[in-house]
Formats: sequence, C-alpha cells, structure tokens
Amino acid sequence: MARRREIVWSSDLAYVVGLIATDGCLSSDGRHLTVVSKDREQLENIQQCLKLKAKIKIHSTGNQSWADEKTTYYRLQWGDVSLYKFLIDIGLTPNKSLTLGALKVPDEYFFDFLRGSHDGDGCFYGYLDPRWKNSYMFYLTFISASPPHISWLQESTFRLCGVRGHITTTGKVRPMTNLKYAKRESVIVLAQMYHSHTEKSLTRKRLKIRRILGIVGLTLPYGE
Repeated sequence: MARRREIVWSSDLAYVVGLIATDGCLSSDGRHLTVVSKDREQLENIQQCLKLKAKIKIHSTGNQSWADEKTTYYRLQWGDVSLYKFLIDIGLTPNKSLTLGALKVPDEYFFDFLRGSHDGDGCFYGYLDPRWKNSYMFYLTFISASPPHISWLQESTFRLCGVRGHITTTGKVRPMTNLKYAKRESVIVLAQMYHSHTEKSLTRKRLKIRRILGIVGLTLPYGE
C-alpha cells in the first residue's frame, strides 16, 4: 500500500479548503475531488494553489436546480487520496451540503479559509438606506444550507476578531442560513480576510468589495 503523503497547512491550502467546503464535492470512491464554478478563475486558483495538472472543462449542469441555463459552468476534477483523507480528517464528508459542521482549521489560517468560503458561496453588497438620507449600508455575507457550519463560522470569527454578526434564514423550499456582518463589523472581518495582495482570491469579488468600500471612503488594508 502506497504511503500517505503529509498534507501541510498553508494560506493556499486553507483557501482551497474554503472553496471545497462551499463549491466542492468529495466523491464516494475515496479519491476524487470536484469543484464546479461559473468563475473559471476560481478553478485556476485551485490549480495554482495545489499545483494540479488536471484540466478545467465545461460542466454539463443537466436539470440541476441551482444552474442558470444562460451561464457557463466549469468543472475541475482530480484524484488525490492523501488530500481526500486529509479533508475527511478535518470534518468534510461526501454529500456534505446539509451536514457540514465545524472544521479543524488552525486559527493561523482561518481567515484564508474564510476568504475561500466567501469566494465559493458568499457575497458583499451595498445600498442607500431609504430611512436615512445619505446613509449607505453594506454587508458581508456567508451562506450555507447547513446551520451548524454557519454557527461555527460565527463562533470562530467572534473568537478571533471580536465581531458577532447575525444569523438569518431565507427560503422555504431550500432553506439557506446566512451569517451577516454590517458596516463596521464587515470591515474588521475583511481586513483579516484580505491581509496580503499575494494571497489568492476571486478578482470579481475583490474588486466589488473595493468599489463598495470606496463609496464611503474606505479600502482594503493593501493596495492593488
């Protein structure tokens, strides 16, 4: 039997774990991992972080309820028994979307993981609040079909940077749990997530965050 290679935590690995936890799938064969995204760059980031030779392909969405027939989706699939077992050891499972809970992510790399989680299934948005003139609201949001996972994100973020956020549930047919940070709290979390210009992130989301923060005269902690 081949010896299992050691998987060592790093910023890149933590970012990929965040993407896999949101957009990824662990096959039942104990070997293959798959990530599907409408953002090709997201899969290219995984290739670069893990130094993969596997190719990105067009993904056939079929009748999947989440798919937008007007959007092209991409798929990256590769085999890695050691990484697969590592992911199982830290708390991921096949068919994880409804059962995901706490993950064994080192504090040192939690916000790299959180950045990957946000790139995979989070959003950042802003709007003028009609209740007060010239009041611009903005929110950082993390989304999951598994409430225990969202609770773990909230507890970990509070422990590491002292902001609580609030949790809401949306949808009746397919309920989704949302962890939201408004204004001041969102800036605190973003400063931890985007701590260096060298770390991987999805360009589309990073630029949207910069644009919205710029409206109120704020910026991320590093320049482009």
